[in-house]
Amino acid sequence: MAASRWDSAYRGEPPPWDIGRPQPIVERIAADGGFRGQVLDAGCGTGENALYLASLGFDVLGADWSALAIERARAKAAARHLGVEFAVADALELTGLGRSFDSILDCGLFHTFEDPDRAAYVANLAGVIRAGGVLQLLCFSDREPWGGGPRRVTEGEIRSAFAEGWEVIAIEPVRFATTFEGGGAHAWHASIERR
Repeated sequence: MAASRWDSAYRGEPPPWDIGRPQPIVERIAADGGFRGQVLDAGCGTGENALYLASLGFDVLGADWSALAIERARAKAAARHLGVEFAVADALELTGLGRSFDSILDCGLFHTFEDPDRAAYVANLAGVIRAGGVLQLLCFSDREPWGGGPRRVTEGEIRSAFAEGWEVIAIEPVRFATTFEGGGAHAWHASIERR
């Protein structure tokens, strides 16, 4: 998946997932104590979730393929006086960050991968999360009837992708906020612990 494809998504009007604030489900996960320690926001886009978590006192690194999205995220961090690190990075080469994390947020990245890349992505997540660390995964659900947008993911696909070396603690249906009419899409929130 080329970085330029993702740069093009951030030219012109904001893409539908860039709602100008953190995802409500991310706020709820944080309020429920779902993040701890050092946090990686994988596929952070223009940084709203990472900035929100930093405002709560977390040490956050936001990573995205799109240099344009990262440029905007850095500008937001400077304007809000928040110490968030942002990096242009390939989600299939997260170990290249040279860091490990206690928590990872994937808010809309997992569902962009086809099967071979999905397996590589999960392996990269395993390479950067500490034992006992928690992945908070948010992805489009197969329950979403709208025909456009990203690939839909079943609950079984999540369980299968994280079957080895992980424990799926919980999967729940949620809404993924978008700028589309109706305000959102059916999604899954999975809490997954690294063993």
